[in-house]
Amino acid sequence: MFGNGKRNGNGVAVAAITTLIAEGTVIRGDVEFTGGLHLDGRIEGAISANGADAVLNLSDKGRVMGEIRASNAVINGTVQGDIVVAERLELAAGARIEGNVYYKVLEMAAGAQINGKMVYQAEEPRQLPRPEIAVAEA
Repeated sequence: MFGNGKRNGNGVAVAAITTLIAEGTVIRGDVEFTGGLHLDGRIEGAISANGADAVLNLSDKGRVMGEIRASNAVINGTVQGDIVVAERLELAAGARIEGNVYYKVLEMAAGAQINGKMVYQAEEPRQLPRPEIAVAEA
């Protein structure tokens, strides 16, 4: 599993957990990180990981209300928003996702749930188009 400071199955080094957002903590706003982020709390905003070895680890207690963009991610909690992972995405049995999932390599355990599209990305995902909001003219 990611976050142990070792190498993954492809021999690529992955980041050790460098940041912890504990259970009971709520962050309202976007979060950017490098290295490894372990989330037991809740983030109401987008999460962006910087670096090819960055890892997001969302525990069964963790909640995200916003888009996730990372090189690698292990999801075992609830996500309301799209997930865009450039390399490897692991969905554990407790994963509950309301949004689209963009991945290159996917490991999905029995019990994980996705309410959205699953889209294979052979290359690093480009910036997803933002939905345009029609403005009524007076």
